[in-house]
Amino acid sequence: MLMAFRVLKNGLLLLLCFLAYANSFAHAAQWAIPLAGNTFLTSPNIGRLPTDGSGERQHLLAWKDSDEVFSIYFHVDRAAEIELAVNARVPQGHSQLEFMFDKKAFQKEVAFQKEMKGTELREHSIGRITVAEAGYCRIDLKGIKRTGELFTEVKDLIVASETEGVKVSFVNNNEGGMFYWGRRGPSVHLRYEVPQNQQCEFAYSEITVPEGYDPIGSYFMANGFSQGYFGIQVNSDKERRVLFSVWSPFKTDNPKDIPPDQKIIALGHGPDVQMGEFGNEGSGGQSYLRYPWKAGVRYRFLTQIKPDGKGNTIYAAWFSEADAKQWRLIAKFQRPYTNTHVTGFHSFLENFDPNHGHLERCGHYSNQWVRGVNGTWYECTSSRFSVDPTGRDRHRLDFSGGSDGDHFYLRNGGFFHEPVEIGAKFRRDSNKQQMPGFDIESLP
Repeated sequence: MLMAFRVLKNGLLLLLCFLAYANSFAHAAQWAIPLAGNTFLTSPNIGRLPTDGSGERQHLLAWKDSDEVFSIYFHVDRAAEIELAVNARVPQGHSQLEFMFDKKAFQKEVAFQKEMKGTELREHSIGRITVAEAGYCRIDLKGIKRTGELFTEVKDLIVASETEGVKVSFVNNNEGGMFYWGRRGPSVHLRYEVPQNQQCEFAYSEITVPEGYDPIGSYFMANGFSQGYFGIQVNSDKERRVLFSVWSPFKTDNPKDIPPDQKIIALGHGPDVQMGEFGNEGSGGQSYLRYPWKAGVRYRFLTQIKPDGKGNTIYAAWFSEADAKQWRLIAKFQRPYTNTHVTGFHSFLENFDPNHGHLERCGHYSNQWVRGVNGTWYECTSSRFSVDPTGRDRHRLDFSGGSDGDHFYLRNGGFFHEPVEIGAKFRRDSNKQQMPGFDIESLP
């Protein structure tokens, strides 16, 4: 009788322990992180993700090369214990995969499931990791060996945690093409404070890009205004450009749709400058100069915006190294149905290549001035920080901005953790001794 009681008691204890564990696991928070919007090919070369682009399989990561490493990123807002799994399938044969987090490796065997005919995704457990502090986590995925044509097809990284209150941020869906925008990363902006009740004809600023912070896809925009933008970009490992564009007053993403009377008219350009049109983000006139600008060198930008008295406004842009004596004319455009001077003076930093959205970029923005129609230069030492919906809606949190001595700075990409309040105001030191001193009348 006593023995039976002990067996019953021990059985009840085991059952209670099991139920407590099961209940705890059931209350763990869980997130499915789609690889299509949160993954980058990071080794041996940076490039486009290999995916099957048909129907329901368009967001699956599929690959054959054992040298390739894919890095998956997500953000946690505190230290946490996390269980990892993947939602995947193997079309044929079996494969061995390796997952790496902070030098800790997990190897996982996945195989073709005959009873499912290899068509259904299954959850495969990977293991537990410890995240020591708030910030971004990087999980590296690669194939070790396979017997089928592909290593596997993966849709999601599954993240689960029982850490109380933990919040996980990532690009969670493709609404509005967010997988594309999320992989590009957040764009960050500085809007400058200009004199009130003063019409300004010229905007001037300088940019220095720190060495090592100029990956492919970077656009360091110096002189932005309500109708266009002017700055420098990295188009490939062999080509860099100075870019100046003006939007048409006709709202469309296709320049062919612009009525003739609302087109941007090119009035002139400097040597070697290419002229044309642009679309997909509004449409208008575009000009660019292929120019091997370098990180670590300071460049200056000058924009003129002036009504012609006939219902149009003329926009012109000049560029040079800060220490050079001569300016280069980039282009001069006429915008119809417009009567304005400089409005909305701002700068921004963006990445336009989604394959390089995991790399950090940084620009130092300095010596901002505007020149009134009265001929007086006014220094702009205050700015307001903002970020696009990719950052504002917490798809990506690797954005920052601020001031440091005589310059402002902007950062994005790289999955760093340095929170900055959207709408924050910054102030830089004055550079009155560096007031633009060139002769406006001598500009080419």
